[in-house]
Amino acid sequence: MISIIDCGMGNLGSVKNMLKHIGVQSEIISTSLEVEQAEKIILPGVGNWDNGVKKINESGLLEALNKKVLIDKVPILGICLGMQLLLESSEEGSLPGIGWISGKVKKFEFSPSQQELNKLRIPHMGWNIVNAKKSTELTGFDGDETRFYFVHSYHAVVDNPLDVLMTCDYGYEFACAIHHENIWGVQFHPEKSHKFGMALMKKFAEL
Repeated sequence: MISIIDCGMGNLGSVKNMLKHIGVQSEIISTSLEVEQAEKIILPGVGNWDNGVKKINESGLLEALNKKVLIDKVPILGICLGMQLLLESSEEGSLPGIGWISGKVKKFEFSPSQQELNKLRIPHMGWNIVNAKKSTELTGFDGDETRFYFVHSYHAVVDNPLDVLMTCDYGYEFACAIHHENIWGVQFHPEKSHKFGMALMKKFAEL
């Protein structure tokens, strides 16, 4: 059973539907008691950094999440803003993040000539190839080039290179997935990434 955190900042239905499609049981939860009983956790998120931080803080779930993740070592997967909030800070806002992984979130920066030459636009939107930087239970896809669907203007910069799980190139190489012990995060949207998203979610379910 995978527990999907509802803090009012994510596309919960799409995540739950994908898990159902691959035969994985899930539930949407919003109380500390439900967090305490969770076996695996997904933290989806879309929108603005400060609003996301406020939603987490106002939810009353952070203490329970800290225990489950840091002490009980339950696997957690942050998606999009949910991944960014795992870090310490963001250029998009002033509030501190959850800080389970050391690093910050930065906005894409391109020179005018680079934008003109490569037709780079912000947000980074659409399908892009990702490359695994280390071998884990969530990497190792078979067949075609591994592609995921992105919609974001900010990206993660982690302090420890060993916490980079996957990278993507958009003007320059950036970390599009991060990992530290039982903590996982992806900038892309697996729930919108068809077979690659299904494969990743299945791998997470099997942890």
